[in-house]
Amino acid sequence: MSIKLKGCDLSVYQGSVDFTRLKDDVQFSILRAGYGKTAAQKDKNFEAYYNGCERNKIHCGVYWYSYAMDEDEARQEAKACLEVLKGKRFEFPIYYDVEEKKQFDLGKEKVSAIIRAFLETVEAAGYWVGLYSSTSVLNTYIAQDIKDRYAIWCAHWGVNKPTYSGQYGIWQYSEKGRLSGVTGNVDLDECYVDYPALIVAKGLNGYNEAEQPAQPDGVEVVLTIGGKTYKGTLKEG
Repeated sequence: MSIKLKGCDLSVYQGSVDFTRLKDDVQFSILRAGYGKTAAQKDKNFEAYYNGCERNKIHCGVYWYSYAMDEDEARQEAKACLEVLKGKRFEFPIYYDVEEKKQFDLGKEKVSAIIRAFLETVEAAGYWVGLYSSTSVLNTYIAQDIKDRYAIWCAHWGVNKPTYSGQYGIWQYSEKGRLSGVTGNVDLDECYVDYPALIVAKGLNGYNEAEQPAQPDGVEVVLTIGGKTYKGTLKEG
C-alpha cells in the first residue's frame, strides 16, 4: 500500500510556530535537534517545536547538523544528539545532516566513514536512523552500502521528481514553501514510507517494551524495563 504524507522541517530559523494551525497543513515535521559535538548546541526552539507537535498530534522526527571531520567527532555528535533526544519519542527517523564543503573535500571514503560512525552509534541506542542529503551529494560522496542500508531523506528542489535513482523515504521538494502557522519560507517534504507504524511496531525511537498496558490494582505484575525484569504488586497511586 503506497502512502504520501505531507510534511515540513523546522529549525530556529522558522521562529515561533503556531502548531494548532500547522496541523491543518502537514502530517509530520522533521525538527532540528541541534548541531555539533555537545548537547549545549541543541536548537533553541527544539523543545517548543517538539511540544507543539506532541500537543497537536503531528508526527515528528529530527535531524542533527554535522561539522564532524573524522569518525571520533561523528561519535561525539551522535552522543550529543542522544542526550538531547533522551526521554522523548519520535515516529520518524533520526537523520544525520552532512552538507559542509570541508567535509566533502575529505573525499567519498572519509565522508562515508563519518556518516557510518554517527548512524551506527545512534542506531545502537535504539533508534531508526537515516541520512539527509541532496541528490548530487548522494550520487557523488555517499557509499552504496549507506544508501542501501539506511533511511534516505533526499533533497532536490524545483523538479517534478528527484533524479536520484536510489531508494528514499522522504523527498524535500522545496525550500520556499508556505504553511499555516509559519511565518516566511519553510522547507516542504513528502514521505512515502509509513514510518510511524514501522517504528512503533519495532519498539524504536522511545517506543519500547516498558510501555505495557495498565494492570488492575493489587495484582502481581512483571515488568521488563531496559532489559531488566521487575516483580511486584500494583497498588493505587
